[in-house]
Amino acid sequence: MGTPEYLLEMRNITKTFPGVRALDGVSFDLRPGEVHVLLGENGAGKSTLMKVLAGAYIPDSGELYIDGRLVDHFNPRHAQSLGVGIIYQEFNLVPYLNVAHNIFIDHMPRTLGGLALDHARMHRDAEALLKSLDMRVDTRALAHDIPVAQQQMVEVAKALTHDLKILIMDEPTASLCDREIEQLFRTIRELTARGIGIVYISHRLQEIPLIGDRITVLRDGRYVGTANAADLTQERMVEMMVGREISNLFNRSYRPRGEPALRVKDLSSRGTGLSNVNLTVHRGEIVGLAGLVGSGRTELARAIFHVDPHETGEIELLGKSLAKEDPKGAIRRGLALLPEDRKRQGLALILSVAENVVMASLSRLFPRGFLRNRREQESVSKYVQELRISTPGIRQFAKNLSGGNQQKVVLAKWLCTEAEVFMFDEPTRGIDVGAKQEIYAFMDDLARQGKAVLMISSELPEIIGLCDRVYVMREGSIVAELDRTEATQETIIAYAMGGVCADEGRAS
Repeated sequence: MGTPEYLLEMRNITKTFPGVRALDGVSFDLRPGEVHVLLGENGAGKSTLMKVLAGAYIPDSGELYIDGRLVDHFNPRHAQSLGVGIIYQEFNLVPYLNVAHNIFIDHMPRTLGGLALDHARMHRDAEALLKSLDMRVDTRALAHDIPVAQQQMVEVAKALTHDLKILIMDEPTASLCDREIEQLFRTIRELTARGIGIVYISHRLQEIPLIGDRITVLRDGRYVGTANAADLTQERMVEMMVGREISNLFNRSYRPRGEPALRVKDLSSRGTGLSNVNLTVHRGEIVGLAGLVGSGRTELARAIFHVDPHETGEIELLGKSLAKEDPKGAIRRGLALLPEDRKRQGLALILSVAENVVMASLSRLFPRGFLRNRREQESVSKYVQELRISTPGIRQFAKNLSGGNQQKVVLAKWLCTEAEVFMFDEPTRGIDVGAKQEIYAFMDDLARQGKAVLMISSELPEIIGLCDRVYVMREGSIVAELDRTEATQETIIAYAMGGVCADEGRAS
């Protein structure tokens, strides 16, 4: 019997949850040594299909073949024994164990007849494995102390300690800079050269032709089609994903600029590396904050919101000082922060949609301290409708929503506070193109209403497409202020990397 053409075949997979058919007769296959990209909007069924492959879900119907053999029972350990590995967007590393322990966490080598862990062998084998991936990582460092890109390589190495045939990578570049993405792509090519098949899930359409061989698109739990990556333009990918043409992601309305709503003057913080930061955001405008990962953008937003302290400088909100406020006071004064990590910082995943939406507005909605279900339902239903949050009901747990809908719940939470100044930190990270367009439209509408918006993003096309002005940060300082006509990708990158002298840009 010859070698099967496909490492993986999934035939007519169906999976239903209460009230939702997540997969409806979906088929998918994977060849040895290829990168097969799985595309679809949030809620299209990608994650459910991969959890069937990884053994986390049992399908209602359909067949799964690995190496030409029918898989007859589903659990994660059995899938692992068949050569399936998965790297989730939120890594599964134990933060207070070192790198070597994480790599061998489920089968640590032992000595003295199994009575003790063989630490020397563990570090030696971990170093050899990482070296084979062309990665230098201190195997004795704790997982939470190493950069995100290295954490991802540790996840890859962990998968390779088993007889890996299929590796699922879910949004692997979401938190990486360009240099780190290049390293990841080199690692992927090394894996495919060994015959390992990669299932690659991403919403960053621009990177797919650089790494993908074939593309399969899902929509609303159904199979749409498969094509060679070289044969699909980004526009065609979008059409297949959403079922319609998206002609312009950045539909900007006319927005007259009003008075300053947020001012930051000479703000510095030794603890976060911020140094003499000055910026202004006016009513009716969207201002971008660009820079490389680690440039201080998120630290600045957290300092403005009073999550982190600052030693010197002033922050003015709507003409009044925020000097003596904490985050609760900043919210009361009309400031909102949609954080970079929506799952850990923006939502309480084990609470309902309704509880998440009202949690920052309890004193405003219920001034007497008594929760009124009718008032809560009216307020939450309003935002569910306005933002088109796809949920079976307002009592649905936030953890059960897709990424795009979770982000809308975070937005609804801050809209419910009736804020005047909004700070968005990576607002479209990990969400599909349809949800991105809706988030862009909401941000534009906020500015049109006279609100002030400060947007942090690593996606330069959205910075350029949405923003009226752009501040560029490097090493904790603002090095340039660019108006819309000056803000090109080349100019922003040059300032962010130090290729242009700071005094050549307009003063901030």
